[in-house]
Amino acid sequence: MRKLLFIISIFPLIIQNSMARDIQSGFVVTAIAKNVYSIVSPSIGLPTPDNKGWNSNVHFVVTQTGVLLFDTGSSEKIGNNIKKAIKTVTDLPVRWVVNSHSHADHWLGNAAFADTVVEIIASEQAVATMRKYGQEDVEFYAKVTNGTIGTTQLKYPHLLLNQGQKRNFGGVDVEFIFSNGAHSPGDILIWLPEQKIIFGGDVVSSDWMPMITDHGNVPNLIDTLHKIANLSPSIVLAGHGKATTAKAIIRDTELLSTVWKQVSTDHKNGMKSNQTLLRVKADLAPKYKALYQDFETEIERYVKLMYRLQQ
Repeated sequence: MRKLLFIISIFPLIIQNSMARDIQSGFVVTAIAKNVYSIVSPSIGLPTPDNKGWNSNVHFVVTQTGVLLFDTGSSEKIGNNIKKAIKTVTDLPVRWVVNSHSHADHWLGNAAFADTVVEIIASEQAVATMRKYGQEDVEFYAKVTNGTIGTTQLKYPHLLLNQGQKRNFGGVDVEFIFSNGAHSPGDILIWLPEQKIIFGGDVVSSDWMPMITDHGNVPNLIDTLHKIANLSPSIVLAGHGKATTAKAIIRDTELLSTVWKQVSTDHKNGMKSNQTLLRVKADLAPKYKALYQDFETEIERYVKLMYRLQQ
């Protein structure tokens, strides 16, 4: 079941993985704003032997006293590569890690930072899921990458959040935002109010369709995106894909709201999902096909999944 949930969670990206792209040996740090950086994975899709399991982004802030890291990749080996990349821009150690959620590609690299980190932070819900499926996730990643992912020790978060709060890390003000299970149970985002940057994990998207899952909550995803849009972020950092802006958040909110409303209405009126799909494609393709790389492949999954979530 856990493997199925994982595959469903990144299904929007599977089609792109079929057009395999070689992974560069080095992890490249991209400057986003003053003291804010990203390491963006060039691999979009499932973990494979070619990408060695590296299929998600990490972001970090260099503070006065250490580095605040958002997500750690999908293995200890990947975490060590991230660690080396961070050292190309600062000699300060990673002192704090935030795991956005429990999907394996966002936290299995935690152990790489055990020697310097003072806090690994996640939500209570996410950590419960990590503890339940962590070993199974490690075995799954090792299998689908033919062992190229290396050996991983499980390092669980030990500072558990159950609600949004404000913190200061090395002189940088940070706000934790809960999505109420928008993408998966226990998703958390971080907001840098001074620079107006949101670190959104898989709750936000750039040039791909929003990542809805059958263990997420679409109405709460819509609500969370509304809240993010109201913050008017200057930069939006996603769990997959390039950095984007508030314009993408508004686009995703409108798309999800429209499809969810149509599905809910049609389901109540006894219509079949294939009837709704034809209507949705006809109505939305002219506007959204050019805005998402995966509109044609994803819209059918959207409608079918949203029908199941009406039950």
